[in-house]
Amino acid sequence: MGSTSLTEGTAAASHPVPAGQPVVKPVIAAKAAKRANASVIGMIIALLLCVLAFLPIVLMNPAPKSATFRPDVDVAATSANAKDVAGFTPVAPNTGETFSPNYARWESGTNNGVPTWEVGYLTPKQAFIGIIQTRKGNPTWVYQETGNAPVTGTRSAGGHDWELHDTGKGSRSLVLNYRGTTVILSGTAGFDEFDTMATAVVKAMDAAPVASPDASSPASDTGSQPATTKP
Repeated sequence: MGSTSLTEGTAAASHPVPAGQPVVKPVIAAKAAKRANASVIGMIIALLLCVLAFLPIVLMNPAPKSATFRPDVDVAATSANAKDVAGFTPVAPNTGETFSPNYARWESGTNNGVPTWEVGYLTPKQAFIGIIQTRKGNPTWVYQETGNAPVTGTRSAGGHDWELHDTGKGSRSLVLNYRGTTVILSGTAGFDEFDTMATAVVKAMDAAPVASPDASSPASDTGSQPATTKP
């Protein structure tokens, strides 16, 4: 007796296969198969041609490398613009091409009453050192700007002893009272890069006029002892 396969669909049900006769499966003709293969190959070739067409454009326009990007910050020019309102010549250290400035600004001190000159630098070792300078420093301001880090000693740089504030967690600050202002260097850089920046800062301060003392905040009230000049 013949049997009907459920997978053959309704056509098989209406035309039962005689018992003992094998089921014939449809076979794609050679020409049809060749045409199908040619279409697939054509699509692959077209895709490759598109990739090859756009590849030169991508290679000629590489993505910018963030590690080498340098903001266009002119510290000296910004310092000159801020000099009159600051009441002193804001420090603009000459670090050559080794330290890259990423901001320079004058802050009016609206919130805390301490107007400041602020500059930030990316160091050659991809760390950070920020400079903040004022002639209205006070003990509270100094400790806020140093992250409330304790005084752990002094460090000699640029011929002066800077007061060292160190958190012991990678961030540190150097504080110097010099020529009428208080200047603080803070950041995550190593001591070698701090020494380089501190030396450049002292050199820039030596080249500028001495800041006139601010009547509301005498230098003796900055919270740091005056730096001693090394012979």
